[in-house]
Amino acid sequence: MRLTKIITRCSLALTLSLAASCKSDPPAAANPAPAAATARADEATGAHAPAHVEPGSHEDWCQEHGVPESQCTRCNPSLIAAFKATGDWCQEHGVPESQCRLCNPDLKIERPPKKEAAQ
Repeated sequence: MRLTKIITRCSLALTLSLAASCKSDPPAAANPAPAAATARADEATGAHAPAHVEPGSHEDWCQEHGVPESQCTRCNPSLIAAFKATGDWCQEHGVPESQCRLCNPDLKIERPPKKEAAQ
């Protein structure tokens, strides 16, 4: 009986720690950096696509979240309503179902290849 209680408590602790580590984004900072400064830093590090890129191109890529920048709801929350309107939303994980790797572990979202420069 005592072993059963220990196993149950360990299972509960493991489940809670896994659930806590499943969060995809860290909590927002109390004093976030100004948007313009953040955008410049992101462009310099290549974490986010510059604003002028063609959607669906190689350059349209959110390195941080591994999806096209033009479809990244974590970087651009204004896109959420459109995904919800089309029924493409994972309520449990807060991302489009078509991008939810937790619900769809075999999901592969690949960055388009670079276009060859015309010679």
